[in-house]
Amino acid sequence: MGLYAVAAALIAYFGFHAYHGEHGIHAKQQFLGQIEDLNGQLAVLRKEKTEVARRVALLRSDAIDPDMLDERAREILNFADPRDLVLVMRRR
Repeated sequence: MGLYAVAAALIAYFGFHAYHGEHGIHAKQQFLGQIEDLNGQLAVLRKEKTEVARRVALLRSDAIDPDMLDERAREILNFADPRDLVLVMRRR
């Protein structure tokens, strides 16, 4: 009878750790969830990279768009040309 009890205890121990252990079924499900989340983030970053690459291509010396460069520089530096008409709106 003692042998059966020891065998049952070992089976229960290994069964528990097969599911809840560091490399068990539950951990695999968590890893798969993390993989899905990271793949989603990767897709967003790839779209961002494509957009940045497109904008950089427009700034190359052989394909530079002067209007776009001027607009972007003014936006980043918060400058306006003295000949520009500027409308200042109050916040409520």
